Amino acid sequence: MFASLPVTALRTFEAAARLRSFKLAAAELSVTPTAVSHQIKALERHAGVALFDRVPQGVRLTDSGARLFASAHGALLDIAQTLDALRPASAAGALTLSTTHSFAALWLVPRLGRFYQAYPQYQLRLSAQAETIDLLQDASVDVAIRYSRRRYPALHAACALQEWFGVYGAPAVVAQAQRAGRTRPALVTVRWRDSALYEEGWQQWCAAAGLPAWRKPAAVHAYEEEHYALQAAIAGQGLVLASSVMVSDSVKAGTLVPLRPQVSVPGAAYTALCAPGRERHPPVKAFLAWLRQEFKG
Repeated sequence: MFASLPVTALRTFEAAARLRSFKLAAAELSVTPTAVSHQIKALERHAGVALFDRVPQGVRLTDSGARLFASAHGALLDIAQTLDALRPASAAGALTLSTTHSFAALWLVPRLGRFYQAYPQYQLRLSAQAETIDLLQDASVDVAIRYSRRRYPALHAACALQEWFGVYGAPAVVAQAQRAGRTRPALVTVRWRDSALYEEGWQQWCAAAGLPAWRKPAAVHAYEEEHYALQAAIAGQGLVLASSVMVSDSVKAGTLVPLRPQVSVPGAAYTALCAPGRERHPPVKAFLAWLRQEFKG
């Protein structure tokens, strides 16, 4: 049934397509780039279509190549996972998740106990980092939760958690701001790669609240991560423009309260992503199902 199936060429093609480079595929497979090129040419002859366009930066999948990659990647992933499950003391019950430090600290980790209660057979390896992982090239990461307004057509988007921004402070700080009226407050803010999001959000919130004088705060205390900024606000350093996602547990605990809760500005979304086909891996499937329910609240 499968006698004519070019298994070696398909495995070579999957690596080259995932890494978008014959050279990198050769290094992963411990062969020469010439051997990779020969396998790809043989597969193209077998399929009767071009699978790659050669471009100055390397190679790019054709439409036919993209279609074959989706199928080949999923099939090889299924085989690898089945082999893992057959091994004694298998690592098949683990998945690796990449997300930002603040999302991990303020939202994900406090809720992970519910995941372990629902799925005690699985373990999650958490990789918190600011850098964006290329899920099509880095097979060590199963799922990434990314913060962005972008869409990711090349990836499987499982679910998303939409946010909005409001202004919060420690109860005493908010009470003082309400008594002070239009007197400019101290502001705790975040300055990171998308710092314009916070600056623009503050300006939008001040306009929506009818407080144009607040656009230039009396003082600004800036931090590189949201969880630092929230801790500073809890400690009374000033008001903070904060994501509804990041601040939710602090509001429930009463350590932060909203100022003018009827005023908010739109934010971005936290989207759970994986390479196409990876969502079928049992630990990933279980985690994404749990995450969908958590995102629904």
